[in-house]
Order: sequence, then structure tokens, then C-alpha cells
Amino acid sequence: TTLRSYKTGFQEVKAPPEFQAPPTVIMFPRQQEISSKGLRRQKRDWVIPPVNVPENSRGPFPQMLVSIRSDQDRNISIRYSITGVGADQPPNEVFSIDPVAGKMFVTKPLDRERRSSYHLRAHAVNMNGERVESPIDLYIYVIDMNDNRPEFKNQVYNGSVDEGSKPGTFVMHLAAFDHDDNTTANGMVRYRILSQTPHSPIPNMFTINSETGDIVTVAAGLDREKVSQYSIIVQATDMEGNLNFGLSNTATAIISVTDINDNPPELTSRTFSGEVPENRINVAVANLTVIDRDQPRSPNWNAVYRIISGDPIGHFTIITDPHTNDGMVTVVKPVDFEQNRAFMLTVVVNNQAPLASGIQSSLQSTSGVTISVVDINEPPFFPTNPKSIRFEEGVPAGTSLTTFSASDPDRFMQQSIRYSKLADPAEWLSINTTNGQIVTTATLDRESIFVKNNIYEATFLAVDNGSPMASGTGTLQIYLIDVNDNAPSLLPRESQICERINRNAGINITAADSDTDPNVGPFVFELPTFPASIRRNWTVSRLNGDYARLSLRIQYLKPGVYEVPVIVSDSGNPPLSNRSIIKVKVCPCDENGDCTLVGAVAAAGLGTGAIIAILICIIILLSMVLVFVVWMKRREKERQTKQLLIDPEDDVRDNILKYDEEGGGEEDQDYDLSQLQQPDSLEHIISKPLGVRRVDERPIIPESQYPIRPAIPHPGDIGDFINEGLRAADNDPTAPPYDSLLVFDYEGSGSTAGSVSSLNSSSTGDQDYDYLNDWGPRFKKLADMYGGGEDD
Repeated sequence: TTLRSYKTGFQEVKAPPEFQAPPTVIMFPRQQEISSKGLRRQKRDWVIPPVNVPENSRGPFPQMLVSIRSDQDRNISIRYSITGVGADQPPNEVFSIDPVAGKMFVTKPLDRERRSSYHLRAHAVNMNGERVESPIDLYIYVIDMNDNRPEFKNQVYNGSVDEGSKPGTFVMHLAAFDHDDNTTANGMVRYRILSQTPHSPIPNMFTINSETGDIVTVAAGLDREKVSQYSIIVQATDMEGNLNFGLSNTATAIISVTDINDNPPELTSRTFSGEVPENRINVAVANLTVIDRDQPRSPNWNAVYRIISGDPIGHFTIITDPHTNDGMVTVVKPVDFEQNRAFMLTVVVNNQAPLASGIQSSLQSTSGVTISVVDINEPPFFPTNPKSIRFEEGVPAGTSLTTFSASDPDRFMQQSIRYSKLADPAEWLSINTTNGQIVTTATLDRESIFVKNNIYEATFLAVDNGSPMASGTGTLQIYLIDVNDNAPSLLPRESQICERINRNAGINITAADSDTDPNVGPFVFELPTFPASIRRNWTVSRLNGDYARLSLRIQYLKPGVYEVPVIVSDSGNPPLSNRSIIKVKVCPCDENGDCTLVGAVAAAGLGTGAIIAILICIIILLSMVLVFVVWMKRREKERQTKQLLIDPEDDVRDNILKYDEEGGGEEDQDYDLSQLQQPDSLEHIISKPLGVRRVDERPIIPESQYPIRPAIPHPGDIGDFINEGLRAADNDPTAPPYDSLLVFDYEGSGSTAGSVSSLNSSSTGDQDYDYLNDWGPRFKKLADMYGGGEDD
């Protein structure tokens, strides 16, 4: 590349020194001139050509590019400078200029891929910094060099194509990018396939468009079952694919051959067989195996089985195993050996996806399946279950009701059936063990609690003698027809009425009957003729078929309780009657017609004196309760105000109680009270040798100082005294544990009395203790033990 010289209005522009040509000189445009006629004229300016700089120059640097001059430098001193990106703007100091000579330099190698051009402005000022020329624009273009290889975005590309595709079928697209100038050969990339693996069926199954990078099939014969994947090495080269001057790069294209349903499923056998027990469902009876060379576990491989003949009712279905693709013949409706001993099925298998165009079904897609039915012992069954019959209630014991027999479905087995009773809540029935005849053992009663909605149910069991034995159950429903066997009873049993006749006063009565229509109402209510006082004092009037009103016939009836007999008859054929008693309380009433309290009591049979006595008793009882409450409150108050210390008169600790005078003279009055006092000196205890000491002695180690109780404690100080004593006892190391013998007071170091162990009773010799009976009742028990007197 050479830079031509431009003849401008300024000066000739020459090539840079590295091209063996003098440097280009760029002159500032001349200013306006004044003609001889006084007119200003602008000289025509020439376009300043751009400066082209090749990238990746090896230097040496700084390298001179152009020389900038002003025609005024002959008269004055000029200073030159440049501004713009690459000069005083980032990236800084890429270009520099000699301020005196005006020579502009490039200071480092340029990279077109980072920046392809620069726009600078050249300035000329005098020594005072005043502008003497207008700035001129300088354009510097970086000339591209082939310094970048084509680059693929990915090293591995994945594509796919259906097996059996025709030549020219698009497969995938690859693209490489070159950072060099794509308007020149440096950035023009071309593609080609270097290799194909495997080479089956031919080495060149694919081709690539050298300019677009599209890969297409070039030959037929793609078969996934033979080759499922191809690996292709693609090369991208710049310089328009010139292998001598261009730079290259490679990538791998993985082409997967996708499956189409070009292989029909084929059964491995022409016939299959299996067996099934009768009356069984949801069991697999035969297993069908199939071969399909398409991609496993895909719609082109998944098998779908159909039964096209041999099972018109639909006893069987075929379920596909998703892992093995086998077909499992399964029973969905129970089969009966007595009806079909074997089934001959015709089965066809297909795929979930239809076969590809031009592919025919295989003859091996159809097969026969033989299913044998195994006979098993079936339980007997009752043809009519439940069986319903109708009888009137009251049928006596021993009546034959019906024959409830069962049938054995095993016609080819000679078996007998025996019957037994399974459930008979009222124990009314029995069944013949051989023929199933039902006979009553008690009277049938429709009103029994075991009869629901007039129906009595019993369950019977039929068992055959097969191996193993089988049994079936049947239910017999007996509809009991009602007969008039229950007389009605009067309701209510008790009521009350005013002592004086009132037009609206009366007692509404009705009847209850355990029977049903037509053996119940309408009821007939009437009063008996005997005794005569009933019809003289009372009357019954009919309200409707089920109700009547009992009222007074006379104007006044003495208060009291009256038992009024009423005869009630139902509408049965023949009708049944019942004489019922209703207790009626006749009492005085208020203005509203309600019995008063006094009247109700009087009607109960109590006189005025009895009522007054009851009231007096109630008052006395309430008074006793009040006195008891007052006494309890007073006692509680005394307990709260009583001092915590015991009254000295009640303190028995320092007193001698006289139980009885037994004699003894003055010697009994000689007491040594010193033994009951605490000694002032502990020397006789401290001087004792070590060993076991008495638990009633004061401990030798120093004791804690307990608070001194005042002689007459104030009731308010008792709590403080107890708390201080408790706190001192808790901190006392000499205090005995809770489960040991506690010393409450010191009673002396010894006793002057002799040991009572010397007193013993001897069983030798006879001694008379009868005199104990003369000592009074206190010695009676002792006299009984030793005397053996008259009381023995």
C-alpha cells in the first residue's frame, strides 16, 4: 500500500518515511484576501485527505505520520498542538506532536479491532497563546491486517435429522465470527467439512454451504437402527477460504438421527397359552412378548395390544408393561368353568404412533392366545336371596313356613349340601339340615322387638362337602301380618281437674295400641256401669276417632284423688277392650282454672292441721340450722383470738395428775426435783470417755445460740420468734436429722431409781388373783385375764 501525493492549494502531501517517501506536510488554510477592487475573496480549499496507519506496526516508535505547518511561521513563532481521542482524551498519548516543528507521531502500535479510526484537531497559536490559525480536522484510519482467526461460539453443536430423510434436507446451522474487517478478505469466512464419523453408509452423508454454514443431507440411507449419531468436523477459514493465506478454526457438529416408526412390532411366537381359576379377577394369566427395533420407551416402540376375537363379553384385557413392552393378559370379569372351559383369543399388536409412510405391518403382529379355565369348588348359593314370605302373627310352633334351599354351581361335581342356622334373633325358627325346610319353634309375634317394619329376618348357611368346603348364606324375610291380639290402653294415667264444673274444663284422653291398622282406632271410650257413682259423677264425650274428654257430671266434687275406670275398645275384628284406671286429682282452682298450691295439697289428702304441722317443722329445722351456723362462727372467732401458747392451767407437763390414791405414806411425797432441771455445769458430761453416749444428753460440741424467748411473749412477736428459731435450727450443725431420736429437754445424767427389769413374774407356784374383782370396774379386764373367777 502506498500513499499518493495530493496537489493541494497548500502544498504537496507525501508518504510516511516507512514507505520510503518524505513525510506529508499539511498546511493550514489561508485566510481571506482583499482584491484590488476592495472585495474580499475566499480562496478555494482542498479537502485534507485522511491519514492511513496500518495496525500492529513494529515501529520504531514514536513513528512520524505527518507535518503540520502554518504559512505565518515565516514571520512569527508558532506553537502547534493536537486535541481529541488519542491525544488529550482517553486513550491518551497515542498521538503526539512537536510543538515547534509541527511533526505528529504515533507512539504505540494500533489495533483496528479496538478502534478503527481517530478524529483529531490541530491548533496553531503564537507565543502569547493567541490563535493564529483556525483548527483543522485530521482523520486517522487504522488499516486492517489479518490478525484474527474465525471463532465459533461453541466448540460442539448439536443437531438432528429424521432417519430416512431425502437428500437436501436441512440439518443444522453453524456460524463463525471473524473480528477482522468483513469488508475485506481478512474477515470473509468460508466453511468446509473435514471429516465424518462413522463413514456408514457412505463417507459423505452431509455437506455444508461454504458461505452460510448450513449443513444438509447429500445422500439417502439414514437409518437410526444402524447409525444413531454422526460426528462432523467443520473448518472455518478467512481470506475467503484461501488455505495458503487464511487463518482457520474448527468445531464439532453432533448430528443425531431421530427415530421414526419404520419398524412394526412383532410378536415372538405365533401362539401363547395360559390358565385362569374360575371366579378370579385382576390376575395375569398369560405373558405376550414382542420385538420392536425402534427407539425404546418412545411412542414408536410402545406396544398397544388388542383382542380382536374370542372374547365377546370382555373377560380379558391386555396391559402393557412400560419397561419390557410385554403384554399381560389379565382377567377383568370372572369366568365360569361350567360355561366356558377355554378361550381362544386372537391378539394384534401395534405402536402408539402410526407407522411411517410406506411402512407395512408385519404378519407377525398377530398371534393366538389359548386360555384354559381351571375348575374350583364354588360355594352354594340361594337362588332367591333374600327370600320373602308372608304369614299372620301368632303362627304356633311346629308350623312349616317354606323350603329355603340352595343350589351348587359345580354341576360336574357330585356334592351334597347341608343347612344350618346362622342368625335367628328371636329363636323362632329351625331348618332341616338336608332339604332346607323352615319350621317355627315358637309363636311369631309382630310386636316383638326383633321385628322391624313388620319384617323378621333370619340368616341361614349352606355348606357343601367339597375340598375345600365352601359355604353360602341366605336371608329369609318373614312379613308378619298383624292380627288384633293387643287391647288398647288408656292415656294419660294421671291428671287433675277443678272441683267445680266448668264448660271448658275436662281431661283429654286417648289410647295406645301395639297393633296396626285396621286393628287400632277409632277407639270407643265409655264408663263402666258399676259402681254407679262413676257415671253419676263423671261423663265421657267423644272428640274424634282417637280422643275423648273426661269431665265432671255434677256441679261440685269434693277435692281429693279419684280413680276413674274407663273402658277402651279398638276397631279390630273382633274388637278388644281394656278397663283402665286414670287417677284424677280434684282441686280448687283460681280464676284461670289452674289448681292452687293449697288446693293441690288438700287434694293430696292433707288437712289444715297437717299443713300447719309441716310448716312448724320447717321453721324449727331452719332455726336449728341458723343456731348451728352462729355457733360455728363464734367458735372460729375464738380459735383465731386464742393465744398460741397453752394456758398454764391446761399445761400438764409440770403437773402431777392424781389418778387414784394407792397409799405409800410420806415416802411418796419425797420427790427429787433436781433431776427434772437442766444442770448449770456440763463437766460430768465432758469428762465421760468417748464411746456411745445417751441420746438424751446435751452434745459436747458448741451449740448455736437460739433466740431467747421472752417470759411473756407478745402475740405479735410469736411469728418472728418462730422464724428466728427455725433459721437458727437450719444453720445448727449439731441438730439431729429428722429420722433420729430428738432431744427435747435435758432430764439429768442418770437415775437414782432401780431398773424395772428386775421386776418379773414367775410362772412357778399358784397365786390367787381373785381379789382383783373387788377393785372395781377399772381392774375388771385384769381380773378376767388372771383371775379366772365367776366371769370366765
